[in-house]
Amino acid sequence: MAGALEGLTVLEFAGIGPGPFACMMLADHGAKVIRIDRPSKGGRVGDAGNRDILNRNRTRIELDLKDPASIARIRELVKTADAIIEGYRPGVMERLGLGPDVLLADNPRLVYGRMTGWGQDGPMAPLAGHDINYIALAGALHTYGAAGGKPQFPVNAVGDFGGGGMVMAFGVLAGVLSAQRTGKGQVIDCAMVDGAAVLSAMTWTFFGNGQWKDERGTNLLDGGAHFYDTYETSDGKWIALGSIEPQFYALLMEKSGLGADPAMAAQHDQSQWPALKTKVAALIATKTRAEWEAIMDGTDICFAPVLSLKEAPHHPHNAARSTFVEDGGMTMPAPAPRFMGTPAPAPKLASVPLD
Repeated sequence: MAGALEGLTVLEFAGIGPGPFACMMLADHGAKVIRIDRPSKGGRVGDAGNRDILNRNRTRIELDLKDPASIARIRELVKTADAIIEGYRPGVMERLGLGPDVLLADNPRLVYGRMTGWGQDGPMAPLAGHDINYIALAGALHTYGAAGGKPQFPVNAVGDFGGGGMVMAFGVLAGVLSAQRTGKGQVIDCAMVDGAAVLSAMTWTFFGNGQWKDERGTNLLDGGAHFYDTYETSDGKWIALGSIEPQFYALLMEKSGLGADPAMAAQHDQSQWPALKTKVAALIATKTRAEWEAIMDGTDICFAPVLSLKEAPHHPHNAARSTFVEDGGMTMPAPAPRFMGTPAPAPKLASVPLD
């Protein structure tokens, strides 16, 4: 078996970040993704060659987008493709002669995915930006960080990959399903600022219902609560607690010994959270991470050690599920989600030239 998306063909215009991530998700599950790279120098193709996890499981072809013969070749490839994904600024594909009007005329069932930061329209559409800018404008960045501190961005997971690549992968599949039903393709305007906003839907629910202060680090899920936060251990490592529900909180009180303090009974009294957090932090700092693992592992406290990149692949749970795999000397996340009937093939970093 070749995966749940066997038979799907996607043309990818080489880029960085969200576009390749969307294509990785599709390729991981059996889609034939043909990555169109510009001619390389020194024999290197792509951003990191065969050491780029985002580019795994690809078929590749080098084409000069300034060459009319290459444009003609792309238009031929489009005729049998289900979708394309491009990440240029608005107007670039049109100037290349590869805009939606042209390619949808060549293939009326084509799903034309356009990945940008700001979208295809609006006053900021033509401007440069990066993940940190998109999540800032979406209101998401404001919610990340400690109380009284500056906004802390979660690497580039929310804009590039969650709000960008994952939303694009969803959009492509939704577009393909629509095209199969109606016979008509369409354009997907996937803007990372939009995606970052939609990822915050639950936060907007809390905010709209008066359950979320518009101040970071003071709420239930942003580090404001003493029972939902990370804490440093005596050996300089960290643990993560998420004991929200009363039965899980009671177990935390029992196993840690915190239950002996009557003040800890005020779990949801937000006025007490800062003082209670100080008490929890002081207790956690008395033992090593391994000691807390011995106490809390295997319970419903909602506990986990905060693992480094080196540690995570070797944790017994991750190892049992093969959450991380290796190819070409690179450790990388395995394809997700898992399909029991059409499992994804083992990912390969090495690309295959287009015949």
